[in-house]
Amino acid sequence: MEKTPQGTSVGVDDPYEVVERCDHLTDDGRCRYAAEHGHHDPEFARQRRADDLRCPVVAPGGEAGEDRDDPQADGWDWRDCPQFRARQHSRECVRCGLEERRLAHDDERPLLEEHHLEYRDDDRKETAHEITVYLCRWCHAKIHDSWARVDDDANPDPEALAEREARRSREREEAGFESAAERYDD
Repeated sequence: MEKTPQGTSVGVDDPYEVVERCDHLTDDGRCRYAAEHGHHDPEFARQRRADDLRCPVVAPGGEAGEDRDDPQADGWDWRDCPQFRARQHSRECVRCGLEERRLAHDDERPLLEEHHLEYRDDDRKETAHEITVYLCRWCHAKIHDSWARVDDDANPDPEALAEREARRSREREEAGFESAAERYDD
């Protein structure tokens, strides 16, 4: 199983197995990085522009891993792309499905934490890709402190459910109407 630089588990054997798509991939199979940030890597941008900005991992209009005529159109996989980045955008735990509940103007510890699946190897000179998912605090601790895996079929921890419901109750209380006369009645 992959490890952090401190030697704790990240919960997966291959971080690229949990990737749905690159953050730079457009719906029509083009590379947004080359179009918008090409000045950071001119050679990469030049190669993508020569190929009409087509992502070398997916066929035009397709998603990685979908059936297509040539499964490796350019012979690339996500790990081959120098500009690859995948961050989870849905705000729920990928392991147990617990949804985030944040209250405005509240500095309570979030229910969800970012969990990095890819770390730079000190033996390699280049920086590893950014592959990040969200885990609830309880699943995050289980993954780093034991043999728990990101892809385990898990239910939310009872303590996590209690915390989420407490936040939901405070949210409803805030949304309720109470006139100023009632609120400040002596």
